[in-house]
Amino acid sequence: MTAGSAIQIPSRLPLLLTHEGVLLPGSTMRTSVDSPRNMQLVRSRLLKGTSLRSTIIGVIPNTSDPTSDCDDLPSLHRIGTAALAVQVVGSNWPKPRYTLLVTGLCRFQILQLLKEKPYPVAEVEQLDRLEQFTNQHKSEEELGELSEQFYKYAVQLVEMLDMSVPAVAKLRHLLDNLPREALPDILTSIIRTSNQEKLQILDAVRLEERFKVTIPLLVRQIEGLKLLQKTRKPKQDDDKRVVAIRPNRRISHIPSTTEDEEEEEDHDDVVMLEKKIRTSSMSEQALKVCLKEIKRLKKMPQSMPEYALTRNYLELMVELPWNKSTKDRLEIRAARILLDNDHYAMEKLKKRVLEYLAVRQLKNNLKGPILCFVGPPGVGKTSVGRSIAKTLGREFHRIALGGVCDQSDIRGHRRTYVGSMPGRIINGLKTVGVNNPVFLLDEVDKLGKSLQGDPAAALLEVLDPEQNHSFTDHYLNVAFDLSQVLFIATANTTATIPPALLDRMEIIQVPGYTQEEKIEIAHRHLIPKQLEQHGLTPQQIQIPQVTTLDIITRYTREAGVRSLDRKLGAICRAVAVKVAEGQHKETKSDRAEVGEEDCKEHVTEDAKTESISDTADLALPPEMPILIDFHALKDILGPPMYEKEVSERLSQPGVAIGLAWTPLGGEIMFVEASRMDGEGQLTLTGQLGDVMKESAHLAISWLRSNAKRYQLTNASGSFDLLDNTDIHLHFPAGAVTKDGPSAGVTIVTCLASLFSERLVCSDVAMTGEITLRGLVLPVGGIKDKVLAAHRAGLKRIIIPRRNEKDLEEIAVNVRQDLTFVMASCLDEVLNAAFDGGFAVKPRVERVNSKL
Repeated sequence: MTAGSAIQIPSRLPLLLTHEGVLLPGSTMRTSVDSPRNMQLVRSRLLKGTSLRSTIIGVIPNTSDPTSDCDDLPSLHRIGTAALAVQVVGSNWPKPRYTLLVTGLCRFQILQLLKEKPYPVAEVEQLDRLEQFTNQHKSEEELGELSEQFYKYAVQLVEMLDMSVPAVAKLRHLLDNLPREALPDILTSIIRTSNQEKLQILDAVRLEERFKVTIPLLVRQIEGLKLLQKTRKPKQDDDKRVVAIRPNRRISHIPSTTEDEEEEEDHDDVVMLEKKIRTSSMSEQALKVCLKEIKRLKKMPQSMPEYALTRNYLELMVELPWNKSTKDRLEIRAARILLDNDHYAMEKLKKRVLEYLAVRQLKNNLKGPILCFVGPPGVGKTSVGRSIAKTLGREFHRIALGGVCDQSDIRGHRRTYVGSMPGRIINGLKTVGVNNPVFLLDEVDKLGKSLQGDPAAALLEVLDPEQNHSFTDHYLNVAFDLSQVLFIATANTTATIPPALLDRMEIIQVPGYTQEEKIEIAHRHLIPKQLEQHGLTPQQIQIPQVTTLDIITRYTREAGVRSLDRKLGAICRAVAVKVAEGQHKETKSDRAEVGEEDCKEHVTEDAKTESISDTADLALPPEMPILIDFHALKDILGPPMYEKEVSERLSQPGVAIGLAWTPLGGEIMFVEASRMDGEGQLTLTGQLGDVMKESAHLAISWLRSNAKRYQLTNASGSFDLLDNTDIHLHFPAGAVTKDGPSAGVTIVTCLASLFSERLVCSDVAMTGEITLRGLVLPVGGIKDKVLAAHRAGLKRIIIPRRNEKDLEEIAVNVRQDLTFVMASCLDEVLNAAFDGGFAVKPRVERVNSKL
C-alpha cells in the first residue's frame, strides 16, 4: 500500500451496543459486556475469529442492549465508531461477563440493519478517511484558521501542565506529529467532557464543524485550570499535579469551599503533629526518624495510601511514654499489709516483692526484675501480679500468650506490609501511658511455633535485663527502653519453656494450697465475693468451716481454689432462690393480712408449722440465716464426688500407692499388679511413657535378683519369678498419659506385695527413683506430692533421704499430721511399707547325709 492511500473498513460490521461511554476515533475505552447479544458477539466473532478482519466491530453509543434475546432492539444511534478489539477478559463472578479494550478507528453511518440475532449486523458506510500519513504536516491553507486556533488552544492547555510527567510530554509530542484533523477526537477523549458533548463531537462529520464544537471545550478547560491555579496555594515545581491527562480521572474546575477547609484543617493537624514531636521527650534517634517522616508527610498527597500509614506511625511515636513514669510507693510496712490483705499464704512471692521494694529505696535506677511464677492452675498467679502492681502504685497490663505462634505478636510487623501494627509490648506501653508498668506475660509455657517464627525466641530480647534497654520493635524500627518495666511471667510447668528463655527469668514456685489454707481463703475472700455477686448478706446465709472442709475434701480435689469457688457459687445461687421465694411469700402473706383480718392468727400458725416441716420453705424470714450443713450440701451439690477409698483399694495384695506430680498439682496414683500362668512376659498398661516402662523393668529385675533373699516365689514355688509366670502391671486412669522416674519404689513395693502375698499398709504412699543396685534417688515436686497425700487422708509418706531438705517448704501443720520415712535403699522402703517390716529371711541350710 502506497503512502497516502485510503484504508477501508468492512462494509458489514457486527454492532456492539453500549451506553457507558462514547468511543471516539483515535481513543481507547474499556467497556463491560454482559447482555445476551453482546456476549454472543464476543463469543462468536472475537473469540473464534482468526483474522484481523474479525477483530473489527462497530461500537454504537447511547444504546442499551436488551436484557433478553426475545426483546426487540431499540432504535440505534445513527453514527458509530469502527473499533479494533485489542483485549478480551472474561469473568464468571458474580455472573458471566467480558471486559473489552477497544481502540477507535473511524466514524461510520448505519445504512441498513441486516440481522438482529444472535447479534446485530449492519451494512455501514465509512465517513472518515483512514490513511497512512507520511507527510507530518498539512499546508496551513488546507486546514484553515479554525485549525490554527484549535492548535493554539491545545498547545496552551498542555503547557499549563507539568512537562516532567511522561504522559504530558507524550501529548505534546502528539500535537506536533499527528495530523490536525485527528486532534479534536483525541483531545476530546482526554479532557473532562460529558457523554452528551462527546456525542456531539462524534456526530460532527465535517471537519470544520468538529473544530467549532471542540474549541469551546478547550477554552473552558483552560479557564478552569487558570482558576484552579489561582485558588491553590503556591507550591514548588516538584509538587505539580497532572490535572487533565488521564481520561478516567474527574477534574474539579473550581474547588469547593469544603475541600479547601479540609486541606486547611489537615495542614493544621500536620503542624500540630510536628509540634508534638519536637516537644516530646523521645530519644535522639527517634526524634531524627520522626522529623524525617514528617518532612515526607508534608510533601505527600492525602490520597496516597502511604499518607495514612506514615501519619499513624508518627501519632504512635508521639503517644509512646518515652520518659513518662509513675512514682513507686516504697513503704514496706504498707506494702506488707496490702499483700496480706489481698492474698493468704504465698510467703515466697510476698518476700520477693518486699525485697524489691527495699532495694528500690536504696537505689533509684534499679532495673525491673523478670519473675516467673510457676504453679498449678487456680493458685492465684495472675491475681498476685495485679496485687504487686497495686502495691507498687504502678499501672498493670496483662498480655495473654497462650496459643500465640507468630513472632510478630511480640516484635510487631514491618511497615512495608499492609495492615502492619506494633507488637503487644509496644501496644501495652501505649495503653498504660507510662514506661514502668507491671507487665504480666500470662501462660508463657503455652507459646506455639509456626512458619511465622518462634515467639519464645522473640521474648529473649524482651526478658533479658542486659538487652531490653534497647528493645527494637519492627514497626517502630527505633530502640525503646524496657529496663524499667517489671515483667512477671506465669506458667504451669517449666518443661515446655525453652531453656534459653527459662535462663533469663527468676523462677518462683507457687505450690498448691493445704486444706487449712483453702479454708482461710474461702472465708476471707471467696465467700464474701460470692455473696456480693449474688446479692446476699451474711444475715441470709452462713457457711461454717466444717461445711467448707466437706466441700474441699469431698467435692473438689485440686491444688488451687477455682473448683471451690464454683461450688460456693452454686450454693449461693440455691440460697438466692430460697430468699427470693421467701420474699415473694412474705409479700403475698402481707396482702392476705390486709384483706382477711379475722384469719390472721390461723394463717400465721399454719405458716410456722409449714416452715418447720417443709424444707422448701427454708427462705422464710423467721429462719434466716440459712445454715449450710452436710444435708444441704447433698441437696445442692449432689452426692460427694470423692470418697476416701484408699483402704478399700488396698484390701488385697499387689496394690500400692504412689505419688505423682502433674502441672495441675500433686496426685496420688495407685499401682496394681497381678500374675498368671504364662511364658514370663511383663505387660504394662495405663498409657505409660518410656521412663516409667524402664522403671517397671528395673523393679522386676531387682526383685528377681533378690528373690531368694526375701524368699519370694512364683505360684509354682520357684525363685525365678517369671518362670512360667506372666506379670501384668496396671496404672489406673488409663486415659491419662503418665511418665517419670518417681514411680520406681511404688512398682517394687507393689510386686513385692504380689509375690509375698502380703498387704501394703493402707495409709502409706511413696515416691522415689530406683537403681539396679536397689538405691533410692531423689525426685522433684515433693511439696505438691505431700499435699496430695495429705488431701487424700494418708498418714505416712516414704520419700528419698536426699529429699529431706524439701520438707522445709511444707507448712508446719501439714508436717505434724504426717509421718515421713526417709529411705536411701529399697530395703528401708519395703520395711516401712508393710506391717511388721519386710525383713530378710535367713537361709535354712540343708544337712546332707554321708551315710
